Amino acid sequence: VQLQASGGGSVQAGVSLRLSCRTSGITFRRYDMGWYRQAPGKQRELVASISTTNRPKYAESVLGRFTITRDNAENTVDLQMISLEPEDTAVYYCNAKQYRAYEYWGQGTQVTVSS
Repeated sequence: VQLQASGGGSVQAGVSLRLSCRTSGITFRRYDMGWYRQAPGKQRELVASISTTNRPKYAESVLGRFTITRDNAENTVDLQMISLEPEDTAVYYCNAKQYRAYEYWGQGTQVTVSS
């Protein structure tokens, strides 16, 4: 199983980034997908998730700025981030979770937002 995240970078506040996670080795459509992030000195937190039925959920801190989408044909899950803030600086991780079964993590991609 592989979850390959990409799209991170160092940007100025206010700009946009799009993260992408390409998966292999799982039956993608059977997994709830999520993006988590971990800032230095903080616990990993859920940023956004999207269910197998395409229902998204967002952390309050990113509501209205981040959009999660999935493509079951391409086995990918993306996170479009706009109006980035310095507080969004973190390592972002892709997550795949099957209810009461399996859970997998990607390797993380760094997002750094400077003011």
